[in-house]
Parts: sequence; structure tokens; C-alpha cells
Amino acid sequence: MLTESYGDLVRHVAQRFKGRADADDVIQDTYLRVRNMPPDTPIQNPQAYLFRMANNVAVDHVRRRNAQERHISPIEFPDVGSGEVSVDRVIDYRQRLTALERVVADLPARQREVFLMHKFDGLSHSEIAAELGITRSAVEKLIMKALATCRDRLDGLLD
Repeated sequence: MLTESYGDLVRHVAQRFKGRADADDVIQDTYLRVRNMPPDTPIQNPQAYLFRMANNVAVDHVRRRNAQERHISPIEFPDVGSGEVSVDRVIDYRQRLTALERVVADLPARQREVFLMHKFDGLSHSEIAAELGITRSAVEKLIMKALATCRDRLDGLLD
């Protein structure tokens, strides 16, 4: 199903993104979802189903990227000269934020993905499980491991 429509699917997905790399990621994730489908899944129109699945994956990628940019990208701080925040507090905050970004970036891929979906996209454990095709229990374990890693690696920076 995927191999016959590969070229059309790549062009279709590439229209949703500015770069080919994002389209390739969507195609790869779509392939993984197709591969994990039960073989007896009743599909009336395989090509339409495939394109719909790719659209859903593309939306997920855009949403995830926007959430990461919104929550993990550098942020503006209040004017230090206005007396609102001391220079030391700004420096301390930036150091803590940088450390958190490093810890999250170093998490295993699946842990990082589930952690970001839960903490930054605001998805519930059940929603994440359904989207990734894993159990709710697996989602809970991945989040617990990610939180434990963050706690352990940031222990000296936490108040």
C-alpha cells in the first residue's frame, strides 16, 4: 500500500512543510503506523486511508514542533534595569532552563516524545497511548522514567 503511493504521498506531505526533512519524518512515522496495524484491519480505500493517516501524522508533527518552540525556545525576560528581576535571578533561571533542555534532549527518543506530548502538548496518558499505539501503562512508565531522570540530573538545581 505504501510503496505504490510513495511518490504521491511524499509530494502531498511536502506541501504541508517547508523542508523535505519534515516530510521524510512524517512519511517514516506513517510507515511505522501502517506496519503496526493489525493485518486484518478492514480498509475500503487503502490509498485514501494512507493519505488521511499521513495528514494526521503531519498535524501531530506541526503541533509538537510548535509546542516545543513555544516551551523550550529562548524566552524574553523582564527588563533587568526596571527593578523587576535581579541580574542574578535571570542568570540562574537561564542556567536552569538550559540544564533542563539538555536533560530532555538526552532522554531516550521514546521517553522524550512521550514526556513532551504530556508536559508540553497537554495530552493525557490515554491520548498518547492511542496516538503512539502503545498501552496506557507503557505511557505512564515512560513518563515516570523521564521525570525520574530529570529529577536525578537536575537535583542540584532544584529549590
